[in-house]
Amino acid sequence: MQANPDHLPELDTGLTLVHTEQTRSHALHQLLIAELVRESGHTLWLDARNHASTYTLYEMAPSHRIVEDIEIARAFTAYQHHSLVKQLVEEASRDTRLVVTPAIGSLYRDDEVPDYFARDLFESSLTVLGELADVLDVPVLMTDARDDATGDLLDEHAAHEIEVTKTSLGLRFETEDFETQLYWDEGFWQTTIPYWVELFGAVGETKPVDVARQLGLTDELEA
Repeated sequence: MQANPDHLPELDTGLTLVHTEQTRSHALHQLLIAELVRESGHTLWLDARNHASTYTLYEMAPSHRIVEDIEIARAFTAYQHHSLVKQLVEEASRDTRLVVTPAIGSLYRDDEVPDYFARDLFESSLTVLGELADVLDVPVLMTDARDDATGDLLDEHAAHEIEVTKTSLGLRFETEDFETQLYWDEGFWQTTIPYWVELFGAVGETKPVDVARQLGLTDELEA
């Protein structure tokens, strides 16, 4: 299923934390492709725990050309991750449109890194990413699935948040000014009540009777 930019939130400059219910989710892939459809450009994806799926990216993209501009680097330790974060500064350019860092805190929780050093290392990485976002005026998408000291540090640095919830119709995205109201399902759109409220306005207290009268149901109601 292709990512539709009309039905996904637009991304703001700065560190954006994407909250997902599951450790592995295609939410980042959808947000990334939708943003690149709006405005093409180079993407730097710093992967951890093998979250990047080129198959999924190609499946969601309307054109292979979009995916070809996504550069993926993989880290397997906290030290590698921090080193690659610093390399992003050298790799980034005016053409850079997005930076993506899934499971950003996971490697810094590994036992091989002492707790006191892991915090400093992780905070340094977040600071570099935040400065990179400001200088380039681009979004930095992040995910993390743990509620602990590392997660708290991430919350402190995040400028924006996106809540992602899995529903029977698909993923629901929610921000301060956006909520998913349409879901694509096997060739047709599934709508939600908020969608119709936004389209036609909320129904007042007397509106149901008016609607019934228009449909010729008032006689049945009075009977």
